[in-house]
Amino acid sequence: MNKVALVTGGARGIGRAICLELAQSGYNVVINYLTSSQEAKELQKQIEDEYHVRCLTYKCDVSSTKEVDEMIAFVEKEFKGVDVLVNNAAIDLSNMFHLKNVEDFKRTLEVNVIGAYNVSLRVYKYMLEQKWGRIINIGSTNGINTYYPMCLEYDASKAALNSLTHNLAIQFAPYINVNCIAPGFIGTEKELEGYDEEFLKQEEEKILVGRNGDPKEVAHLVKFLASDEASFINNSIIRIDGGQYGSN
Repeated sequence: MNKVALVTGGARGIGRAICLELAQSGYNVVINYLTSSQEAKELQKQIEDEYHVRCLTYKCDVSSTKEVDEMIAFVEKEFKGVDVLVNNAAIDLSNMFHLKNVEDFKRTLEVNVIGAYNVSLRVYKYMLEQKWGRIINIGSTNGINTYYPMCLEYDASKAALNSLTHNLAIQFAPYINVNCIAPGFIGTEKELEGYDEEFLKQEEEKILVGRNGDPKEVAHLVKFLASDEASFINNSIIRIDGGQYGSN
């Protein structure tokens, strides 16, 4: 029987690459989205046509406990539960410091941290019952030592996600492995839009391999962490940034 993977924020960017990678590996996939309805539907069709696994889409704001409860109830009705959870949903409300406000800060924490907590809290019991599960949080090098004051609330949320990863790993041991992937500069459309060529060139010069990452490379790492081959990797924050340095 195919394992079931739920990917939050799965319709675009890194989330999309993760959905495709897991589907190709034989997982049934649930694509969570909030605003990217068309992209989610197109991805669902692509997965079903190319990989012949079951693929569902579900609109849900992961910061809402009620909506998360409804989403997981839907998944449990279609499948028994979630085997692999990828907490990828996130927002980045970057702005000049003097234009920032408390509401944007709260909203960033609600989606990026509380959202991951909400979904993890709702799926872990099934994983414990079957004595196997994977929770993979998608963090950022911004939560470790890459700092940009324009996105300080995003940076803070990703640092909090690291802490959440450690605590959940301890709480759910020994049956659920909880890890966090911290991508650096990944060349998604969202990541590249709005930056001038000079800034992008400067950022590439801080990466030892001399280029931006590809979303597929993050997806490959997710696939590995979800596999039995990674059963001894737990409670870890894993950078995938091409050797990025000097970004503070």
